[in-house]
Amino acid sequence: MNIYIALFLFSFIILLYWVISELFTFFFRLTGLPAERARFQVLSLLTGTGFTTRESEMILGSRRRRRLARVTMLFGYVFNITIVSAFINVFITMKLITFERRYSGLLIPMGTIALIFILIRMPKIHVWAERCLRRLVDRVLDRQETFNAVLLLDYIGAESIAQVTLRHIPEEYQGLTLAQTRLRAETGILVMLVEHRGAKPIPAQADTVFEIGDKLTVFGKYNMICKTFHAREHFADD
Repeated sequence: MNIYIALFLFSFIILLYWVISELFTFFFRLTGLPAERARFQVLSLLTGTGFTTRESEMILGSRRRRRLARVTMLFGYVFNITIVSAFINVFITMKLITFERRYSGLLIPMGTIALIFILIRMPKIHVWAERCLRRLVDRVLDRQETFNAVLLLDYIGAESIAQVTLRHIPEEYQGLTLAQTRLRAETGILVMLVEHRGAKPIPAQADTVFEIGDKLTVFGKYNMICKTFHAREHFADD
């Protein structure tokens, strides 16, 4: 194989690997995982490192995330083999050419791949690409703004800590104080923090009244949190 083709192929595979990792990170974020935790788990799954943390419970505790994790691992396995094969091919090809051609052939594809990588990492382009993907997924899944958004923050045994963004207030809680809702007694959900729009999070009080746009940090069973607040996993961390 020509050295230019071999190096370009290897560079393209590296870029494609990065794009796939970002794409799977995006998919995991759609299930309610924070961006950094989703990215860490995707890299672990793609590279097959088997790095285990308490955060892995967030994936194991959801059927949707377990299925997505299986697909991620399969992609990682295929691409790991592809990258190793491409690297070996480049190494063998470089041994058969002269010193001058070796580095001239290396400069063009690596420079191209570096330029593409820099462009993709530019904040404006990154935000634009993510916004387009989000709109596409919303159309495909027919997501509606009538559902509140939930972001899973952590697991503690069988209970979860989550953040609920109120796009609308459930009818049964409209105009009621937190004490009047009897959330803790009837659902086992503890509202710990309330963040009103443009304000800092404050501890929830008995006289707290929910408002549209509030971000609630709650503790309880995850399925019950979603059911009680009419919430779906979505980009709650944006």
